[in-house]
Amino acid sequence: MAVVKHYLKWPAALLLAVFVLSGCSREPEVIGFNGMTMGTTYSIRWVDTDESRIETLRPLVDNLLKEVNQQMSTYIEDSELSRFNALPAGGSLEVSPQLADVVTQALRISKLSDGAFDVTVGPLVNLWGFGPDGRIIKAPSDEKIEGLRAEVGYQNISVEGNALSKSGHQYVDLSAIAKGYGVDEVAALLEQQGIKDYLVEIGGELRASGLKPGKEDWRIAIESPVAGERDVERVVSVSDTGIATSGDYRNYFEENGQRFSHTIDPRTGRPITHKLASVTVLRPNCYEADALATTLMVLGDEAGPAFAEKHGIAAFFIIKQGESFVERSTPEFDSFLQEVN
Repeated sequence: MAVVKHYLKWPAALLLAVFVLSGCSREPEVIGFNGMTMGTTYSIRWVDTDESRIETLRPLVDNLLKEVNQQMSTYIEDSELSRFNALPAGGSLEVSPQLADVVTQALRISKLSDGAFDVTVGPLVNLWGFGPDGRIIKAPSDEKIEGLRAEVGYQNISVEGNALSKSGHQYVDLSAIAKGYGVDEVAALLEQQGIKDYLVEIGGELRASGLKPGKEDWRIAIESPVAGERDVERVVSVSDTGIATSGDYRNYFEENGQRFSHTIDPRTGRPITHKLASVTVLRPNCYEADALATTLMVLGDEAGPAFAEKHGIAAFFIIKQGESFVERSTPEFDSFLQEVN
C-alpha cells in the first residue's frame, strides 16, 4: 500500500533568520514585508528610519519577481523557459539576457561538478513526481527511467549571446538556481534604492548585506534535519553573503515503507540514497550558493565534502548516523559558526 506524504514545501534551504528589532521609530530599525513568489514565500528586511518606504518598495519587488518568474518558471506555460523547452530537437530561441546568464552559470557549475548538477534533469524530476506534472504514488519503472536518461545531459545545451540552443529533446529546469538568482536581483534592487543593510530571502535561500542595528552581523539559524520538528542545529553570523541549504527530509514520497527523496541524481536518474541529510553553502552571491547546495546534496556525504574542500567552498554538512546526526564543515565555513543560545 503506497503512502504519500504531502508537505507545504518549506524551502529546501531550511533557514530561519534571527532578527533583533529596536523599539524607537526615530532610530534605525529592521523593517520589511513578506510575499509569495515562485510557489513559495519571500521575506525582505532592511535597516531604515522610514517605514513608509515599505509601500514604495513592495510593488517594485513584486514586479521584479514576476519578471524573473516569467523568464525562468517551468510552471508558467508561456514563460521564456517553457517556450524553450517546447522547441523540437535542435531548436534555438532568443531569450532575455537574464535567462541567458542564469543558464550560462548553470552550465558552468554542471561542468565543474561533472554532471552532479544538471539543469536538464527536469524530465526525471517530473517522472518522479516532484515537478509541475504533480505527485506520484508509485516509483516509475526502470524502463521509463532509462528512457528519459537519454534526454538528460547539460552538454546538449548551449548559449551564444542571448540565444539558447539544444541538440536533442532536452528540458531545462532552473529550480535549483532560480530562487537564488531572484534573491540576488532583489538585493541589487535594494542597493539601487540606497539600501545597504538588508536580508533577502526567497524559499529559504538568502542574501545578507551590511549590519543590523547595533553594528551586528545578521544571524541565520540552520535547521536541524528532523522531520516534523523545527529545531535549530547551528547559527551562523554573516554579512555580504549568499546562503542556501539543500535537504532531503521534507519533500519526498513513500511507497511500501521506502522513502524517495525529491533530489534526483542526474547521473543515475534516481533519487539520492546516501546519508547526507542537508548541506548549507555560503557564497558571495545567492545563485551560486543555491546551485552548489544542490550539487553537494547530490554528491553525498563522502564526495560532497571532498568537492567542497577541493574548490574552497564554505559548506556545512549534516550527516545521518544511525538514529542521530553528525556535523562536518569545511575550514571556510567554520569562521561563520556561532554558539546556539
